[in-house]
Amino acid sequence: MPGVIERNNVHVRGAGSRGMMFAHGFGCDQNMWRFVAPAFEKDFKTVVFDHVGAGGSDLSAYDRSKYFSLGGYADDVVEIGRELDLQDAVFVGHSVSSMIGVLAAQKAPGMFGKLVLIGPSARYIDDEGYVGGFSAKQIEELLQFLESNHMGWSAQMAPAIMGNPDRPELGDELTNSFCRTDPEIAKAFARVTFTSDNRKDLPGVSVPTLVLQCSEDIIASREVGDYVNRSIPKSRMIVLKATGHCPNLSAPDEVVEAMRTFV
Repeated sequence: MPGVIERNNVHVRGAGSRGMMFAHGFGCDQNMWRFVAPAFEKDFKTVVFDHVGAGGSDLSAYDRSKYFSLGGYADDVVEIGRELDLQDAVFVGHSVSSMIGVLAAQKAPGMFGKLVLIGPSARYIDDEGYVGGFSAKQIEELLQFLESNHMGWSAQMAPAIMGNPDRPELGDELTNSFCRTDPEIAKAFARVTFTSDNRKDLPGVSVPTLVLQCSEDIIASREVGDYVNRSIPKSRMIVLKATGHCPNLSAPDEVVEAMRTFV
């Protein structure tokens, strides 16, 4: 088996002594941080990587039993952190990687001193007394569409997830990213992502946390962001002017500015 650096296509840059790890969302890869991570290289040792199945990761390392839950991805984050000897680092997670970071911080106390969660959702499916944004039927239909037609799902869903219809090149980039992902792994990761429930994990987060919430987001609404913010003891939320689910691409300067107030 390859080492963790090769397995997850890890790249380290920057001059700082403190680490800042960036983790991408579903259907994406580390390239999604290209407008954000460089802004912190002067003050931090920045770490970007690909989840197994994405980007330049080692596809042979994919194990369905390991990645049956988000905990398997959190284990990878911890392995990367230990390989790089990260202590008191900042974890920056987009979308599903927000909850992966929450799990990783609890698996390895001391590794991460702060969390930045961009567009987080603790559960996508509505529940009694909880609004996740989707019914169980809607999520199942979404997953069945993906499983039957990966390319068609990508072409239809990516522009809607990205938002910003006046900038179609952003939707095109996300579509292409979705299409590059190994289809079988994408189907499995989508099911893990959209059926996960991490609500019970939020009160156990003991480090200061910043929630970055877009003003309009069809994947993680303001109500979802409010729930995450309320449930994490040392959390605060900044609502961005940015719209869509990927402000790291659509509004990177605003993301960087908001992060600087926290880190």
